Amino acid sequence: MDIKLDLLDMTFEELTEAIAGLGFKPFRAKQVYQWLYSGQLDFMGMSNLPKEMREKLSENFTAGGLKIKERLISSIDGTRKYLFELRDGNIIESVLMKYRYGYSACLSTQVGCRMGCAFCASAPLGLVRSLTVGEMLGEILSITHDIGERISHVVLMGIGEPFDNYENVMAFMRRMNQEDTLNISFRKMTLSTCGIVPRILDFAREGIPVNLSISLHAPNDEIRTRTMPVAKRWRFDELLEASNEYARLTGRRVTYEYSLIKDVNDSAEHAKILANRLKGTLCHVNLIPVNTVEGTNFDKSSRQRIEAFKRVLENARIAVTVRRELGSDIMAACGQLRRNALNV
Repeated sequence: MDIKLDLLDMTFEELTEAIAGLGFKPFRAKQVYQWLYSGQLDFMGMSNLPKEMREKLSENFTAGGLKIKERLISSIDGTRKYLFELRDGNIIESVLMKYRYGYSACLSTQVGCRMGCAFCASAPLGLVRSLTVGEMLGEILSITHDIGERISHVVLMGIGEPFDNYENVMAFMRRMNQEDTLNISFRKMTLSTCGIVPRILDFAREGIPVNLSISLHAPNDEIRTRTMPVAKRWRFDELLEASNEYARLTGRRVTYEYSLIKDVNDSAEHAKILANRLKGTLCHVNLIPVNTVEGTNFDKSSRQRIEAFKRVLENARIAVTVRRELGSDIMAACGQLRRNALNV
């Protein structure tokens, strides 16, 4: 494994010290910093640096340590899926989506995941390790360089559980927010969790207005424990209590992600149970027609059942939308590209 230090793991002050350690003047550090956060992660491509400096940087450091192993582009809507190879040979996946307001990147926070959600393509692979700040920055900066355009929104909803890599994820979001890096507003970042209750409360106290999205996927404990092992640790009531506390402390609504699985959690009765639990809270429900993933035995709900479920929530005056499907022709299931690459 390449053991070079990653410049993207460093603050500007740390990077300045590292550049000085190679014998170059402090103003060169600013040039390197600007190149990195423009998406140029190849030192040899930093054209205003002396050749000797570029060579020394290449010999001593890396930036993100990612390389694009595979890139799929949807012929339907232009969605891009990236398979990145890390320095240690591990593989992660990222997705770029284009909306009317600009580009949104869905990023991974771990190599694999240990949460074991039954409908997830990443679950059978388990957790290998968490990503560093530099590797997460490497995802978004590599994509930025690939498309040659600015990314305005970031969603931590790719492979991994962000709250299982808490410190690095918090540092990553703060770094993205800096004016001299990517200058992405906290309000244009979304963190998705499967429901680690203590971390939801920690996150509420961070003082940053990042959007919180919770993978709920069930109206009660009985169904949730069948599909999400985390529910055996923190029960439905505990999760809702923590979510409501987050809304109270931040004044921001919680988004509940609800994957509709045929004959598991998608009936009108399930919708009524969910409506009773959420009614009167500061929330939004995002209904997701579940992706069919080989080996899970779960199928997508019919359009009729999705609409019926939605009507029940609307009648209870709960904000609800059905997620727009993007990239349906390029392996839409999160983690599917990585899973296929590893032949699992």
